[in-house]
Amino acid sequence: MKVRTEYRTFTTRKHREYVRITEDVAGVVRDAGITEGMVLVSAMHITAGVFVNDNESGLLQDIDEWLEGLAPYRDDYRHHRTGETNGDSHLKNLLVHHQVILPVTGGKLDLGPWQEVFYAEFDGQRPKRLVIKAMGE
Repeated sequence: MKVRTEYRTFTTRKHREYVRITEDVAGVVRDAGITEGMVLVSAMHITAGVFVNDNESGLLQDIDEWLEGLAPYRDDYRHHRTGETNGDSHLKNLLVHHQVILPVTGGKLDLGPWQEVFYAEFDGQRPKRLVIKAMGE
């Protein structure tokens, strides 16, 4: 089995931001030289996530509003008693989740026609890492 691991670091300009990373993931798959397998894409922080969806600006705004509605910023999160102010970011991570596993077929990401891979930042403006691990034959 072939395995390739690469890391990406993101420092977003905004506190919440969604970064399309489909080409990054596809590049790791290509460089791994696998034809059949899978690729894991995982945010290495508990206030960030990874998801697959359509790359349409209105939808990304809807996702952001939906997440903010379910886990809005508030001053009264118990987590804030630790000195942190990102309780909502931790909850948004739980809603999106921190990783995805994607199929590799014929040496390429096997995504649907509108599917794109996104890194979701919920507590940004500082460096955070992402791991991409391609595995297969």
